[in-house]
Amino acid sequence: MDDVLRALSRVTLGDRELTDVLGEITMIAAGAIPGAEAVSSTLVRDDKAFTAGYHGDLALHADELQYAEDSGPCIDAGRGGVVLRIDDTLTEERWPAYMARVRETGVRSSLSVPLPYQGSSIGALNVYSTKPAAFAGPGSLTAGLGVAETIAVAIANADAHAQLADQARNMRIAMESRAVIEQAKGVLMAQRHCTPEQAFETLRQASQRYNRKLRDIATGIVEGVQEGI
Repeated sequence: MDDVLRALSRVTLGDRELTDVLGEITMIAAGAIPGAEAVSSTLVRDDKAFTAGYHGDLALHADELQYAEDSGPCIDAGRGGVVLRIDDTLTEERWPAYMARVRETGVRSSLSVPLPYQGSSIGALNVYSTKPAAFAGPGSLTAGLGVAETIAVAIANADAHAQLADQARNMRIAMESRAVIEQAKGVLMAQRHCTPEQAFETLRQASQRYNRKLRDIATGIVEGVQEGI
């Protein structure tokens, strides 16, 4: 387990795409979780499940079968926050529709570990094998829990980075809007010999009259002056 944690600790987050990070983590998991032949990360957003990273086509195919049915261990683990283990798809009685189809892919056993995030679950780490009872030993679950925590940290980092990017983008838009409005006010003040307050009121009334954003009205005025030069 220490080797797994050391390998996971070396995964850099930074400004990388979440899919790249999860791809690297699932690759490490495939080699570190006892019994694993293929690994994937299922995320549940707005109650919709999708595979955000995987290592091995077997995992992707098994995931997609569950998404098609909207039922299966990876979905239930992600939504319910519970660990779900299947020792043999040939005798498993839960999720009968999924079991009937996943057997055809060669999957005989699987382990789905929820991804903890702010007191709830946002998805699941899914581990698959073509051998029965591949994850019956305690080492598989212990390693799976460690990987799941690392995935959750990566997702939290990606969400925080996205929020910062949104804030920066909104600030840039606000600054650009303010700049063009000030330019438009200057044009109106020069043309109408009015005060800054009167120029802004003219812009505001035009915005209401034509049901357009104040910035768009201001942009039109500035562009009109520039075209006339």
